[in-house]
Order: sequence, then C-alpha cells, then structure tokens
Amino acid sequence: MIDHHEALIYTMVLISAADQNMTDAELHTIGELVNHLPVFRDFDRGKLVRVAQDCAAVLDDEDGLNKAIELIKSNLPAKLRETAYALACDVAAAGGQISQEELRLLEMFRYRLEVDGLAAAAIERGVRARYMVL
Repeated sequence: MIDHHEALIYTMVLISAADQNMTDAELHTIGELVNHLPVFRDFDRGKLVRVAQDCAAVLDDEDGLNKAIELIKSNLPAKLRETAYALACDVAAAGGQISQEELRLLEMFRYRLEVDGLAAAAIERGVRARYMVL
C-alpha cells in the first residue's frame, strides 16, 4: 500500500524509466516538482529517494509495470489522476525528445487512470507550450 504522494512519485519514476534511461533532466524535474507543487506540501522530501527505490523494486517483479500502475490507480484519489498524468507529461518532456516507450506509457496512464481525452489533450498542449524551444 502506498499513499497519494508515493503514487504520484511512482508515476514520475515510471515515465522516467520507460526508455531505460533516467536522464539528469528528468530526475531534476522530479525533484523540482516534489519541492514546489502544492500537492507535495505535506510530503517528507527526505523520503523521495526511498520511494523511487521502492518503485524500482516493484518494476523488478514479474509483470512489475502493471503492478506499479495498479498500485498508482488504487491508491490515488480520482481527483489526482489528472495531476498524475500532468506530472508524467512534465517528466517525459523534461528529457527532451519523448521516446516511443514514453509515449506508450503515457497512453497506458491515460487509459488505466481514466483520464478524459479532452483533459489529456489540454494537459499535453500545456506541457508542450512550457517545454517548447526554438
């Protein structure tokens, strides 16, 4: 069992690890999001590394990805599902070019977390605008 903070962190760790290359930019973004977003205001930031390691341990299990996504869904209040999707999009975008593995995982998150298509499109468009470069 994990709490809502851990579920959000699992979401970010999963998307960062999707292409088997957790970049410094992605890890930095995870830290920044945890440090600055209101949803993490009451989270003990000293636990961040442990939570990320716990997520990695779940991934090492047989069918670990599905288990991790189920943990996220079952422990995340419905009103935070769009937040989880937005965090996943932020971390994916922070790495620069979004890989096919990350795109597939974002699709899985949309489906399994039941994020409405219009909401997902709006989140994706906002992330695209924030991470756009010339």
